[in-house]
Formats: sequence, structure tokens, C-alpha cells
Amino acid sequence: MTNDNNNNTGYQPNVAERVRSIIGGSLGNLVEWYDWYIYSAFSLYFAGYFFPSDNATAQLLNTAGIFAIGFLMRPVGGWLMGTYADRHGRKKALTMSILLMSLGSLLIAFVPGYKQIGIAAPILLVLARIIQGLSVGGEYGTSATYLSEMAARKHRGFYSSFQYVTLIMGQLVALGVLVLLQRLFLTEQQLHSWGWRIPFVIGAVLAISVMYLRRSLHESATILKKEDHPERGTLRELARHPKAVLTVIGLTVGGTVAFYTYTTYMQKFLVNTAGFSKTDATTISTITSVAFMLLQPLFGLLSDKIGRRPLLIGFGILGTLTTIPIMSALSNNHDLWTAIALIFAALIVVSGYTSINAVVKAELFPAEVRALGVGFPYAIAVSIFGGTAEYIALWFKQAGHAAWFNWYVTGCIFISLIIYVFMNDTHKHSKIED
Repeated sequence: MTNDNNNNTGYQPNVAERVRSIIGGSLGNLVEWYDWYIYSAFSLYFAGYFFPSDNATAQLLNTAGIFAIGFLMRPVGGWLMGTYADRHGRKKALTMSILLMSLGSLLIAFVPGYKQIGIAAPILLVLARIIQGLSVGGEYGTSATYLSEMAARKHRGFYSSFQYVTLIMGQLVALGVLVLLQRLFLTEQQLHSWGWRIPFVIGAVLAISVMYLRRSLHESATILKKEDHPERGTLRELARHPKAVLTVIGLTVGGTVAFYTYTTYMQKFLVNTAGFSKTDATTISTITSVAFMLLQPLFGLLSDKIGRRPLLIGFGILGTLTTIPIMSALSNNHDLWTAIALIFAALIVVSGYTSINAVVKAELFPAEVRALGVGFPYAIAVSIFGGTAEYIALWFKQAGHAAWFNWYVTGCIFISLIIYVFMNDTHKHSKIED
């Protein structure tokens, strides 16, 4: 028996193997999301490099549009990698996804600007984000499935929450690199000129390193023989679980819009709307991201005690009631610590979704279609709603109706609240044990 081919043997990893595999899978997830987020963290500096314009909002709108294009590729990545993971194993799919991320980062790091190659510059930027979109689309479903399967039932919410711990940590490391470059190593002019390339090079190198780490992981689930389940990992097999698919999409809509509003878009919102400096906006984002990261295991642990559904309903109710007041207060605030308090309050609410959404989705599907079932419908919802959140916010601002975006976020959360109220608690009805 090998780790890659358990073939119905009933292999169960011991505690040390579980912890080692969860750490290894989480570290890979961290690097994946670092590579994904540095685009957003540094877009304030390279927007003018690819899109020459006298209007800063127009430049950010163009980079946000390309950010959204990367999201549009995530369903394709979720489908391809999910199918591969269900047919050939989670470990192989995780290794492949991080290789694609490295390629995308290298391309962004070395592509010439608009002044050098004209329209080819933004085209190559689009190509790089397409590659990274495929990677992240495959990463989420596979890593969520892997972490959920490796964890013991009574601690599944806690261990699975580390997917978002490392996801947020990836964003935090991206912000940390930005802070170091801003405060210690480079001038503002150097960052705009060439310094923004540095984090992409770092990300590519880290991705290659983690690729080798993932090759040593234990496989998480029994890999069924083709004759045992010939349609495993196919869209036809996924179509046999329509309720689970629709549940994944519905429960993701509000959570992904809220998450990207208070994390990815917030740095630009603080600069472009609230009037903070780029340095202060980075400081605020860093502090709130650290606090947000630390909340995830606590909420995950709580879900192991009281169930997943109460946390999701809590997010839905509080998110619906508080989004407009919090965003309105932020837009009229110029005090750093007040901004930190407001964003942290919002992130406490969002943690009811982020900490457990991965395990909830994994618990909805049987093993033969779990990675595809988690990754593909989730990626569809994120592409339509999460990936466009920043673009929609900037579009409303450009049109002179910035406050309309607050109502949009509220509406999306309310839609998900309806799903939370009527869905089963997957903690009590998990298909992972099946």
C-alpha cells in the first residue's frame, strides 16, 4: 500500500500524520493565496504602469477588471482540478495547482510595461491572471476537501478553519511585504517604477518550494478504482447532487462578497474614498487581517460544539443589519483607530462564514465527487459575486453613487441568509463519514 493509492483498504492516518498533512496542506494554501493577493496589494503601484491615465480611479478600475477576469477562470480551474483530484488524488491536484500559480507570478514579475510594448502589456497581464485564476480555482476545492478529510470528525471544524487562517495569512504576508518595502527599503517612486515586481518574484520562488513539500503529503481519502465508480469526478456525477450544488452556490454568495469587501477592496476604499494615505491604509489592513486570522480557529472550534448552521445564520443576520452602518461610518471617518475598530467589527461578523464554509461544503458531498462538488459551484459563485465586488464598488463610485455598493453587499448577504435558514446542519449530517 502507498500513500497515493489506498484503494479501499480503510487506511486511517494517526494523529501525527493528520497534523503533519494539515500543516503541509495549509502552508501550500498560504503561498497560493499570497501569490493571488499581491496583485491586489500592489495594484496601487503598478496600475499606471499598465494603464496610463490621469485618472487614478480609472487606472484602478482597469486593474480591478483584470482581477475579475482571473476570477472568471476559477470555475474552469475548479472543474479541471476537482475532476483530477477526485480521479487521481488530492495530493497530485494540490501540487499541480501551485505550479500554475508560480508560472502566473513569474509572468507578472517580468512583463514589460505599456510604454515598452503597448497594448501587449495589459494582454500579458490578463494571461497571467488567467493562469492564476485556474490555479486558485483548483486550489480552494481541493484544499478544502483535503483538510476536511484529514481531520477527525470531532475536530473537523477547527482543523478545516486553517484553510482560511492560511488564506488570510497569505494576504497578510502580501501586506507585510508591502509594508517592509514602503517603510524600510524603497521610496514611493521606486515602488511605482520597479519595486512592485519584487513580491511576484518572491511568490514564484515560494510556490516552487512548496510544490516539492506537497509531493510528500499523505493522500487524504480512498482513491476508488475506475471499475468501482467509473463516473467519479465528472459533471454527470455532480449533477446527481443538485441540492448540494445549489446550497454551495447560495451559501457562498453573501460570504464571498462580504469577505472581498472587507479585505481585498478595503485597502483601496480607505485610500480612494475615506482619504487615508496608502501607508495608513496598509497599516489598517495589516492589523485587521491579523485579528481576522486569529478568529478563524475560535469560530471553527465553536462550530464543533454547537454546529455549523448557527454560525452561518449569525453571519447572515448581523451582516444584513450592520453592513450599511459600518461602510457609511468608514467613508466619513479619518481616524486610523476608529477605522480599525469598524473593520474588525465587520470581520467578526464575516468569521461566522469564513471559518467554516470549507468544511460545510465538503460535508455536503460523497468522496467520489467531493473535490469537484466543493470547488466548481463555489468558484462559480465567487466569480460572479466575489471577483466582481471590487469592480462593482469602483464602478458605483465612478458613477457618483458609491453608497449603492453598501446596499448591494447587504442584499447578497440576505440571499445567503435565506439558504442558511433552510439548509441542514452539515455537522450532524456529514457525508465525509459515508
